[in-house]
Amino acid sequence: ASDVYKRQEVDMEMQMSNAYKEGYFELQRGDVLLAAKKFNEAELLFPQSPWAAKSAIMAAYAYYTQDYYGDTIFELERYLVTYPNHKDKVYAHFLLGMVFYEQIVDEKKDLKSILDSKEQFEIIIRDYPSTEFAMDAKFKIDLINEILAAKEMYIARYYLKKTKWIPALNRFKTVVKDYNTTIYTEEALHRLVEINYRLGLINESKKYASTLGYNYQSSDWYKNSYKVFNKDYRDGVKELQKDKKKKIGLIKRFKGLFE
Repeated sequence: ASDVYKRQEVDMEMQMSNAYKEGYFELQRGDVLLAAKKFNEAELLFPQSPWAAKSAIMAAYAYYTQDYYGDTIFELERYLVTYPNHKDKVYAHFLLGMVFYEQIVDEKKDLKSILDSKEQFEIIIRDYPSTEFAMDAKFKIDLINEILAAKEMYIARYYLKKTKWIPALNRFKTVVKDYNTTIYTEEALHRLVEINYRLGLINESKKYASTLGYNYQSSDWYKNSYKVFNKDYRDGVKELQKDKKKKIGLIKRFKGLFE
């Protein structure tokens, strides 16, 4: 009976291997739907095999290459639940981050995509700091923070224009506290000096003035760095758009999964 079982197992492994190879062949040929189907088939044929988890990620990757974002998210979330301890989880988190990242079209509306993307890249930096994905994740987070800071500044300026001092104050504080590595910090600090002074909070105003002077030892912002905000606001998205479609490089990153 044990010989029969072994033969069956070998047979299943062979079928799985064939399905995986077919999936890989179709992926390279560009038929991503058939490729994903074959990878799913490989996983189902022999779920206890170490190749099952790889097949699940490859199905997701196949969908991702042609922007089937909903299917990619479904496959990746299923993989993370089904194989919680799998060694290649970093791939899944990175791919999930990229899927959300590539769906950011307008930061005024797409806050959920922005935050979901940031969460995945933060997981990589926290849990996989020594992988090749960590540096790219850090770069993506820097871009995302610029966009989030731009959003705060946009709203803060609106309140400023409407002379709603307290809501404006709170938004500028958020920029200084949460996005202090972005290009908006200097302006936000200046605004905090300005608003606190206007409200008669002289000590608060001095505190921010001293931070501004210490970190930006010139009055450049005040003199000539006043930016047309909406232009900057759109530039943040342009940068992101430029960075979004670099899918070719990812095939190299996923090479380890193919072998």
